[in-house]
Amino acid sequence: MFNKILLPTDGSEFAQHEIERAIKLLADDGEIIILAVASKLEATTVFQRQKNIDEINEGFLEEAHENVEKMFEKFDKHVNAKKIVVTGTPAETIVNVAEEENVDLIIISASGKSGLHRFIIGSVADKVLKMSEIDVLLIHN
Repeated sequence: MFNKILLPTDGSEFAQHEIERAIKLLADDGEIIILAVASKLEATTVFQRQKNIDEINEGFLEEAHENVEKMFEKFDKHVNAKKIVVTGTPAETIVNVAEEENVDLIIISASGKSGLHRFIIGSVADKVLKMSEIDVLLIHN
């Protein structure tokens, strides 16, 4: 059993599998930390308007809060769960939060957002597996 489990979410449909595993592996007095990472765009040319970039970033942050809340609502009230939303690069931020929160396990889905988004960004789960010194449970969907 694990005392502290980090459960990152990107809002994909595979969260239920992660939740089931987390509950099975959580110690009776343990804690689950639900994490969403909001990406942040930076203006890279003089032609990009900062106002537009800020609006996009606000949208990313709002989506991250919605994703965390959606997953949090799926837990029974007797489960000790806390929500964290952070802006950053997903894989690096997941690993950093896991270390800062001193978690025992990261549970992450092998299949999150897919299609073109995954092709461009790369697999967050794969990067977390490579970067983390904390145990990672990869959930196949």
